[in-house]
Amino acid sequence: MHPTFQFHHTSGYRAQRFRCPMLVPTTAGETCEHAQFAKGKGCVKDLNWELGGQMRVTLDRDGPLYHAVYDQRTSTERINSQSKELGIKRPKVRHIDSIRNLNTLTYLVINARALRRARELNANLLSMPVKMIA
Repeated sequence: MHPTFQFHHTSGYRAQRFRCPMLVPTTAGETCEHAQFAKGKGCVKDLNWELGGQMRVTLDRDGPLYHAVYDQRTSTERINSQSKELGIKRPKVRHIDSIRNLNTLTYLVINARALRRARELNANLLSMPVKMIA
């Protein structure tokens, strides 16, 4: 693909347009089986040329750093889901001190539940029989 020009995309980001190398900058006389080639327009790609857009495209999604951040994000989403279930998202109290107390109590409940699950998991691991290899 051949870069042609940069422009402001309708979605609000800066984009770079890439065109078919058989048509741009000059017609090479070659043909392509792409449907747009028959219309004379050729292949066209508009890529997000902002730093964040490039970062999303080139991100190593198999790396350990990505997985650490992803695990942290999913953990946060699980906590937010639990807080919503416990009623913290739409508190029925009006004063800021009451809201702070409600938030604190809700997160104490969430942490107590997580601690209970961890202790149960550890107790199950410790009570498993160990097989001796002869």
